This record gives sequence, structure tokens and C-alpha cells, in this order.
Amino acid sequence: MNFNNVNASAIANIYFDGKVISHSLTDDSGASITLGLIYPGDYHFNTESPEKMEITSGSCDVALDGESINKTYTGGEYFEVPGDSGFSITVREGICQYVCTFLA
Repeated sequence: MNFNNVNASAIANIYFDGKVISHSLTDDSGASITLGLIYPGDYHFNTESPEKMEITSGSCDVALDGESINKTYTGGEYFEVPGDSGFSITVREGICQYVCTFLA
């Protein structure tokens, strides 16, 4: 996946003691995108606006808030998260890489 005509932040967003790291991009239209890495572990994220999470490599198990079943996503797959919600994500081994596009 390539991005053209974007502004990038050189300062990383660091969560969970460095086990989740991302960098923020803004495209010409003003859309916000983050590119990140998730190391093995269990994490929960809250969302303000709707998000599309594309897994670019590795794998993860995801449960959206209010759902009791985890679904596994691997490179090339994506899931969407409603705004004012959240999701739990588990990476069992290796590193999961992702692209998050904020939809609103």
C-alpha cells in the first residue's frame, strides 16, 4: 500500500508501554490515517469516530465492543469499528501491521 501527497508526523503515537506504535498521516483531502505495529499481547481501544482497520501483515483476533466472539484477521483483510465504540485486539505471535483510516 502506497500513499501519495500526505503529510506525516515524525513523532510516533506510543501505547501500552511501546507494544503498539503508530505514525499519523493526513492526505490532501484532510483524511486522517495511521500506520502501525502491534506486538504480541491483549489490548483494548476506544473509538471516537468510525475506523477501518486494514491488516497489512501478521494476524490478530478482534472482538468489537458488545460482541462476544473474536474473529481472526490476517494480511489483506480489514474490519470496521463504529464511532463512540471500541474493540479488543489480541496478537498471539509476531508483529501485526495495520493501516487505520478514520472514516468521519
